[in-house]
Amino acid sequence: MARIKIYDTAVKPETAVLVSVITPDVSDQTAKEYLEELEFLVTTAGGVTKGIFTQKLSFPDRATFVGSGKLEEIKEFIKAEEIDIVVFDDELSPSQLRNIEKFFEIKVLDRSNLILDIFAKHAKTAQAKTQVELAQLQYLLPRLTRMWTHLERQRGGIGMRGPGESQIESDRRMILNKISLLKERLRNIDKQNETQRKNRGEMIRVALVGYTNVGKSTIMNMISKSDVLIENKLFATLDTTVRKVVIDNLPFLLSDTVGFIRKLPHHLVECFKSTLDEVREADVLIHVVDISHPYFEDHIIAVNETLKDIGAIDKPIITVFNKIDAYKPPVEVDEEGEEIKITLDDFRNSWMAKNADPAIFISATDKINVEEFKEKVYDIVVKMHNARYPYNNLLY
Repeated sequence: MARIKIYDTAVKPETAVLVSVITPDVSDQTAKEYLEELEFLVTTAGGVTKGIFTQKLSFPDRATFVGSGKLEEIKEFIKAEEIDIVVFDDELSPSQLRNIEKFFEIKVLDRSNLILDIFAKHAKTAQAKTQVELAQLQYLLPRLTRMWTHLERQRGGIGMRGPGESQIESDRRMILNKISLLKERLRNIDKQNETQRKNRGEMIRVALVGYTNVGKSTIMNMISKSDVLIENKLFATLDTTVRKVVIDNLPFLLSDTVGFIRKLPHHLVECFKSTLDEVREADVLIHVVDISHPYFEDHIIAVNETLKDIGAIDKPIITVFNKIDAYKPPVEVDEEGEEIKITLDDFRNSWMAKNADPAIFISATDKINVEEFKEKVYDIVVKMHNARYPYNNLLY
């Protein structure tokens, strides 16, 4: 009887090492936080992080980003562990990318390229796919002379997927023509979206905003009873979802938007401005914060900076601190050297004292304080609705 050979056909995840330069203006804690986020990005893209390398420099090396000694150390690790990709936490210049790939002889990505790959993976609608393809081509344009040509880029894997890559050629003119066509396509999509927004009637628009993976889609599903994708991954939601919601007798429009992130590539923000129109044109913003995350206060700052960039920071904002069920009190040391735990009540009182905007503390998954959250939304929306549309018949 002949033996049956069994072959493992499962696709093995690519292994990665992370590289970061810590400059004098970045603290060790902040650098650690950035790297943890970068590792989560790699996981979201389908990779596995096998090692992390950091180097303290006054500024990144112009040719290779890190010093020659660090390059050798990383290369030895790559060979010993058979690493597939190297991911840098900051955007690399075309010459840096070319030099590093030539030295390592494996695939090299930077944070921007990794985020683009995740966006490509999650793009579903024609608008999102067009925006991602445009951003990818704009990223690729100055990097045409890199070691991996457009034919080699079709190998697949992290950083190599997404719409339009089969059309990417080493001809700059062809890419510029493609960029021009994509921009025109986005303009047409924007016109269609603008028409749709005008046809939504006399209803107040509310937009969920926040850092990526804070629970916006969970809240969207909770309030609107819709079926928006929920995953413990960064940028699980890429396409804006708009639903009509009724609280008591008040109908309004609620939109779930793409999450923000620190070090988001500028050209990516530019390409996704049409998606962020829902935020710009919203009447009220619900800023969702994951209070269980150890760096949630930095996330608040990053979101506010992005809102400022797109001209939406002056809108009425309700801050929603989500995931209170997973909150772990941080420990601070007082003047006498004794440790003090900052409880949720302590933080709530401190936040209320410092900020004028309304805030609510909830758990969307455990349905904690959900009714209080709905009342808060109702109060602000009904006042705005009565002031703007005093004679319509939507309140029934």
